Amino acid sequence: MTLPHLSIVIPAHNEARRLPGTLEQVFAFLKQQDYACEVIVVENGSSDRTYEIALRYAEAHPSLRVLQETFPGKGQAVRRGMLEARGRYRFMCDADLSMPITELPKFLPAPGESLDIAIASREAPGAVRHNEPQYRHLGGRLINLAIRTLILPGLNDTQCGFKCFRDEVADDIFSRQTIPGWSFDIELLYIARQRGYRIAEIPIQWYFDPDTKLRAVKDALLLLRDIFLIHRNALRGIYAKKD
Repeated sequence: MTLPHLSIVIPAHNEARRLPGTLEQVFAFLKQQDYACEVIVVENGSSDRTYEIALRYAEAHPSLRVLQETFPGKGQAVRRGMLEARGRYRFMCDADLSMPITELPKFLPAPGESLDIAIASREAPGAVRHNEPQYRHLGGRLINLAIRTLILPGLNDTQCGFKCFRDEVADDIFSRQTIPGWSFDIELLYIARQRGYRIAEIPIQWYFDPDTKLRAVKDALLLLRDIFLIHRNALRGIYAKKD
């Protein structure tokens, strides 16, 4: 069986309203590509019709797989999708498509080039934020300052929900992931650095969504707790290379 060149993993918790439009855009984009692709929607503890809607789209699109993850948390949903994906490159994609799907080619290597991890950046030179309130931007920069100071120096945007991993890298770092919630991105990038993988920040066009599920104060406190947990895991050798 020919494996896909690209897997797109979409975590979906209570996304009945946004998921149809997102899938329409994703499949319209994929029709224009000359490589084999798969799309994986991971429904994650929804109380609305997210799972039913995803299944309906799967009937019309054979390249779409729908998974149900019983354990809560966005990180848990992404982990499930990444470890079940079959693509040479595996792209995690927020269901709100705050980054247009047409930006995706920036994350794939050119012929003859290599890629470990490419992460979307709203701060890299050339990136543009659209319609974001100033207070949200300031809050995000303060959170990133804490991340750069405490655990990931040099990375200007770790929390944007669009990231691409080469298959071997995804299998390696996602199998070691322990955090199921919002801070999972930080843990993955920390593991990647510990294990010697290269991380590239890709400037993107990004559109603020007023329906964002981010809870600024509560999630910032959880993030600080999780940074402590990541350092503790590292001291215990949980992320170390196998012999």
